[in-house]
Amino acid sequence: MKLNYPQLAKSTLFDSLSLLLVILLLVFSLQLNAQQNKAADQSVIAQQLQQLKKEVVALNRDLFVLEEDLLFPSSTQVVVYLSMDVGTYFNLDAVELRIDDKVVSYHLYTEKQIQALFKGGVQKLHIDNLAQGEHQLSAFFIGKGPQDREYKRATSLTFSKTAEAKSLEISIIDSSVKQQPIFEAVEL
Repeated sequence: MKLNYPQLAKSTLFDSLSLLLVILLLVFSLQLNAQQNKAADQSVIAQQLQQLKKEVVALNRDLFVLEEDLLFPSSTQVVVYLSMDVGTYFNLDAVELRIDDKVVSYHLYTEKQIQALFKGGVQKLHIDNLAQGEHQLSAFFIGKGPQDREYKRATSLTFSKTAEAKSLEISIIDSSVKQQPIFEAVEL
């Protein structure tokens, strides 16, 4: 029996190349499969992260409501809101709020905040705990009036705090009859 070495070498080389090609295809398919799994895993992780964010926002909202209920129980809670009309006769710069002659809030306004009030927005100016009984609310408004003159006006309201939560609103309303602003404080 005579062996043909060049033929044997060609056959072994061909088999080796075929085996190498099969191994490369296997490695490539494994990498492709791993990348697909990684992309699927990232998609699942992104969905879980989005769901977790929603749960954190909901929990934060619930904690805020609970904190407000604990800090300001309805039996002692007083909330003061600010609303504003068109603003033709008064441009608001600041509001100082006093309850029982004690300054409880002072707020300087930006142009965006004033525009929000003009569009019908209502600002929660102050929230506080007060004992039951008679109380005096005073609000001082600082700004520019007709002909760009400095303007400082005030309004006050005597109210009775009961066991129920109390809501008060201070308003700045344009009076076209008087051609000047009117400042009011009312119980809601």
